[in-house]
Amino acid sequence: MDAQNQIARRIAQELRSGMLVNLGIGIPTMVANHLPAGVHVYFQSENGLMGTGPVPERGLNHPDLTDAGGRPVTALPGACTFDSAISFGLIRGGHLDMTVLGGLQVNQQGQLANWMIPGKMVPGMGGAMDLVTGAKRVVVAMQHTAKGQSKVVKEVSLPLTSVRRIDLLVTELAVIAFPDGQATLMETAPGVSVEQVLAATEATLLVSPDVKAMSL
Repeated sequence: MDAQNQIARRIAQELRSGMLVNLGIGIPTMVANHLPAGVHVYFQSENGLMGTGPVPERGLNHPDLTDAGGRPVTALPGACTFDSAISFGLIRGGHLDMTVLGGLQVNQQGQLANWMIPGKMVPGMGGAMDLVTGAKRVVVAMQHTAKGQSKVVKEVSLPLTSVRRIDLLVTELAVIAFPDGQATLMETAPGVSVEQVLAATEATLLVSPDVKAMSL
């Protein structure tokens, strides 16, 4: 299994029936493909769609059904569409049980940077700031390193998305939580040792006494 699908599958285990869940673009969109059997949740896309399903197979996408990044999605029976005012009313009003977002950096206190890289063209901040602030639980899907550099850092060098801490970070190497604002290693990926995770992480990581292997 590739790293992105591994991350998405592990995050899907955090879902519970009846949840209203926002999926960001990139790896988060793939979470819908790994929904555990018997779990029924409502996926919301901030561009105004509730009831999104798995990513469509090649050639089966509909031009009017996209996620917030313009990528094809599917709509399940009973799905509904609405305008941005209602969409962000759900987000800012605290009605989302969970949001799953991509990340550029996460610091050891659990703060996220994911909306821009200075000097690079971006279309806008999107809904990331509202989602991190408004969702009841924030989960970040992110690869652990980029170009040999850790993305789990002591201090972010990119603009923060929110001062609020995230709740859980899932990478292809580890599951990290942030109790009391301190990055804590909870799980390691299959075949990955605690020592390997620590070596790949710039941030100071506490190791949970109950650390276990990631179940996929």
